[in-house]
Amino acid sequence: MADTYVAVDVETTGLSPKTDRIIEIGAVKVENGVVTDCFSRLINPERHVGEFVEQLTGITDVMLRDAPLIGQVLPEFLDFCGAYPLVGHNILFDYGFLKRNVVNAGGSFERLGVDTLALIRVLMPELPKKSLSYVCRCLSIETGTSHRAEDDARAAANLYEYIKGKWTGEPDKLAPHPLIYQVKRETPATPRQKDYLRALVEYHKLEKAIFSETLTKNEASRLIDRILSEYGRPRLGKW
Repeated sequence: MADTYVAVDVETTGLSPKTDRIIEIGAVKVENGVVTDCFSRLINPERHVGEFVEQLTGITDVMLRDAPLIGQVLPEFLDFCGAYPLVGHNILFDYGFLKRNVVNAGGSFERLGVDTLALIRVLMPELPKKSLSYVCRCLSIETGTSHRAEDDARAAANLYEYIKGKWTGEPDKLAPHPLIYQVKRETPATPRQKDYLRALVEYHKLEKAIFSETLTKNEASRLIDRILSEYGRPRLGKW
């Protein structure tokens, strides 16, 4: 079992680490069952959040407009985490987003972790739903505001502590294990792609928020294809 760990949660623009962006990171450091430090940052994803995510999280484009970019937040977050194991509910979702961003920034993010969702599936298979909010309600565990990163991180920590106290005869199941998520560093968008996107945005009078300087090559290609599909191919001189 992990006595010192960091419980973490991220809120995102969607479900795919390859195509979506982090909009909030929340984490709490736990030592011997006590929260000793916390981390909470909103992040500007350089794109619209979308109505579904706004309704789910309460996080709006206005809230993120002046927030820092992910590259500004990551060093602080990594310093907060240190080398401690990570705990989360469906931890590979959060870890996948975090690791992809760290790798794309030129770093490494190999961690041990505990997935409270996997534990609940094994230890409480009778529960009809296994979401963090549902499980915590069933066990009378404080959750705070669901789908806000720091509150969900605290809820996951509280759930892990509950599990540790309840199933003391299952130490191997409760111990951190290597988190496996394979990712290769993505190359940044080329100057040619960026120039073309700027021209498309200007020609079609699109909101400039759809374009960001931190696009990867694949993201830029997908965005160009989407604009051409929705708005058509303009006559842009050499383009």
